[in-house]
Amino acid sequence: MFKRRKPRSYSQIATELLYPRGGWVRASQYVLHRVRRLPDQPHRIGRGVAAGVFISFTPLHGFHFLAAAGIAWVMGGNILAALLATFVGNPITFPFIAYASTTLGRKILGSSGSLSPKSILLEFADASAQLWRNLGALFGPREAHWDRLSSFFNDIFLPYLVGGIILGILAGVVAHYLTVPVIRAYHRRRARKLALRVEKLRAAASAGKAAPRAEAMGPPPPVRPPDRSQR
Repeated sequence: MFKRRKPRSYSQIATELLYPRGGWVRASQYVLHRVRRLPDQPHRIGRGVAAGVFISFTPLHGFHFLAAAGIAWVMGGNILAALLATFVGNPITFPFIAYASTTLGRKILGSSGSLSPKSILLEFADASAQLWRNLGALFGPREAHWDRLSSFFNDIFLPYLVGGIILGILAGVVAHYLTVPVIRAYHRRRARKLALRVEKLRAAASAGKAAPRAEAMGPPPPVRPPDRSQR
């Protein structure tokens, strides 16, 4: 009943992951709209948003949803808000997040040199390819090689993780304190609209009850002019 008439192809799914059909602006507006309308307390929604924003700064790509839900559950936040807030990490922002987190992590760990966003993404792609080849080697005649994964972990993943945790905590705190007042203002405005709607319904109901009473009483008696002949 709720399935598409024409299923999307794998190429369409991959394209929409990189660029949504309505554009990133419309997608971000949709996410904000969904977050505002969540039926939960503002502080719980704020904690969920903080969890989703925080996890977006970590190199745990492919596990952001699961990690965000787990952190939101531990913090007592809204899990759906955490899942929606992972939208902060998208194909447009990932290069900037990766570069900032890796650069900060390398400075903290004392690693020399800096890496460009393109080189960081290429290292992730090479490491993922070698990991898949090693997993396939467990069930075939190929030999597993872990040399590139070891250098990737020391040069990219660990600095990315260290820097991402620091930046993610800062971004999550800022997101929390920006989200809570916005949600509270939205809830107050929605409560006022609901109260006005209830008042209008009550006024309409009372007016509807008054009309049958007036009809039942009938028209008022006619006013007779004074008789001047008796003067």
